[in-house]
Amino acid sequence: MKRFIFLVLVLAASVCAASAQNVSYVYTEASDLTIVGKLMPGKTANPYHRVDTTLYKGFTKRENELVRMSSGMACVFSTNSPSISIVTKYGKMDDPVNTNIISARGYDLYIRQNGQWRWASSGVAPRANPGKEFTLISDMDGSVHECLLYFPLYSEEYSIKIGVEKGSIISAIDNPFRHRIAIWGSSYTHGSSTTRAGMAYPAQFSRATGLQMLSLGCSGRCMLQDYFCDVLVDVDADAFVFDSFSNPLAPVISERLVPFIDRMIEAHPGKPLIFQQTIYREKRTFNLKEDAKEQAKMDMAAGIFKELKSTPEGRKKYKDVYFIAPDACPASHEASVDGVHPDNYGYTLWTASIQKPILNILRKYGIR
Repeated sequence: MKRFIFLVLVLAASVCAASAQNVSYVYTEASDLTIVGKLMPGKTANPYHRVDTTLYKGFTKRENELVRMSSGMACVFSTNSPSISIVTKYGKMDDPVNTNIISARGYDLYIRQNGQWRWASSGVAPRANPGKEFTLISDMDGSVHECLLYFPLYSEEYSIKIGVEKGSIISAIDNPFRHRIAIWGSSYTHGSSTTRAGMAYPAQFSRATGLQMLSLGCSGRCMLQDYFCDVLVDVDADAFVFDSFSNPLAPVISERLVPFIDRMIEAHPGKPLIFQQTIYREKRTFNLKEDAKEQAKMDMAAGIFKELKSTPEGRKKYKDVYFIAPDACPASHEASVDGVHPDNYGYTLWTASIQKPILNILRKYGIR
């Protein structure tokens, strides 16, 4: 009897495996659907690059790699396919020690349910064969779903093909997010230490508010450089948000901040420029050298913004410049991955802490 039951189970497993293997997929290039979160649409030869590095010069080799990564970008579409598969042709791929591989080079799928984006699945091909087809989600009910698919945070893609079962439909849908809010920042904005791409705080902010964040997160390289400003000057956006005090030391902030702001005001008059204070890094708590360094950065940034608006002339010139303080630290201080970067929960706290102040600012400019 036991032998009979065992054989039945083996046969059933074999049938299921054969059924899964017999699924035939039809593939669509993601860029042929609706891309959201792209900083400079139509201005890069590769649709998954954020900046055209053949046009904008001055970047280091590492910065060239980072701005060609697809962090913050996604596509939206509708499909009635019971399963969805992905095939990727990669360029540069990172394998960061403090970030989940699903976040670094995998995909994160949300499906709209009752008007809200609800997490559905995430996944990535094997390290040994990153270009291998893999099933992102299966066994859905066959009704039409609206999908939001986040691209990898720490890899460059030459091709992203989305597979639906033969006989199913896949169609582009309208961008579900409003306006264009550019955000430039450090590894925090890039999404370091997240477990999946949709947990980067710009992505969380977009889902929570319906406002489209256009991320230029650039791990370790957001230091108020002129050549990054060259890019931002050319960006078509309704507002700009910055996480620009996490990487540079206090003397660099002192030297570069005001010229950077002046260039942005000249290029985008009347548009809000919202600067975020750097967050508290847990590793400074018992390290006196780190504590002094981090506090100097925070004091320098806060002091400059106070000085900018200390006179009537300053208040007039910098009337569209704002300074807010995010918070990614719970009372328990248990939301850090490596003493520098928050975990998913920390980024959720960050999102919540900036939502009200940013929305209040944007409302003044008719951005709702």
